[in-house]
Amino acid sequence: MTAVLEIEDVSAGWLSGALGCEVTAFERQRVGTGQTGASYRLQLQTEDGPSSLIAKVAHGSLEARGRVKGGYAAEVGFYSQLADTVDVRMPRCWYAQISPDHLHCLLLLEDLAPRRPGVQAEGCSVARSREAIRNLAGLHAPHWNDAALHQCGFLINTFEPGRVDFLIGITRPAAAQFVERYREQLGEEDCATVLAAAQCIDRWLRAADRPFSVIHGDYRLDNLLFGDSDGDVYALDWQTAALGPPLRDLAYFLGTCLSVEDRRAAERELVTLYHDELLARGIRDYDFAQCFDDYRLGQLQATMITTIGCIYATGERSADSDAMFLAMAKRSCAAIRDLDTLALL
Repeated sequence: MTAVLEIEDVSAGWLSGALGCEVTAFERQRVGTGQTGASYRLQLQTEDGPSSLIAKVAHGSLEARGRVKGGYAAEVGFYSQLADTVDVRMPRCWYAQISPDHLHCLLLLEDLAPRRPGVQAEGCSVARSREAIRNLAGLHAPHWNDAALHQCGFLINTFEPGRVDFLIGITRPAAAQFVERYREQLGEEDCATVLAAAQCIDRWLRAADRPFSVIHGDYRLDNLLFGDSDGDVYALDWQTAALGPPLRDLAYFLGTCLSVEDRRAAERELVTLYHDELLARGIRDYDFAQCFDDYRLGQLQATMITTIGCIYATGERSADSDAMFLAMAKRSCAAIRDLDTLALL
């Protein structure tokens, strides 16, 4: 079958080969507003295959694609090489290919409509968070401290010295600009926490004596799809798939997606749920005390990603994006103080 990497080259005949069923015709409609990737819903005329799919392709100028080509490689690599080895609710992938220069790619994914993404500024209920946490344990446990992950060149390696130096170099300026932009809305206490977290980022990024696994890297409500029931949660957008400390995913999720009040009330129960899920999946020599300390330490993922994502975002600033970044920052700053995270550094 001929490799196809651009949406314009997708044909009914090619889809028939990719899906292993006859597709007589299809319609294409753009969905979403991605800056560096484009998604399309394909409505298929077929008797034996899916009635619709989501096609994801690289998007934008070659220069813009070059800045995020590592994300394209991570997502294609995850779906093609790791998705079948983890226990995570995610879209089924029918096709995943990328060009040698990582500037062109195509994914054919299950269409999970009518499920809808969460809204970061609104937050998530404790009940809904439980299945999202089980998903994380199912992602992390199968490759817990798996040395073979170091051979997965498509994964972003959070321990790689060059990447660590790069993140140190952009995190502190981003934190300073974030505080300058939102000082009035944040208040002095949260501003101080954002800046203090950024000052510790070098020690945090170089803390290598922790478990490692496959991590999502940006596990928040905008990257999850929810159905009508609390247990119907799917993880999307694997462009940040990485090799890194697994508790960063959990800390980032609970620290940014639950209200401060809900996190405080349910935090220990939810971390216990995650730890119990790890034990049920065969993880040993990792007691709850270490798990909770790693969760505490992982909270800096939230301030780092929030400030970098805000200041270096390619999309146009809007009231909605301001509300999202402020909600994430306020929740994560409260978590850092509540958990005395900086004392671990």
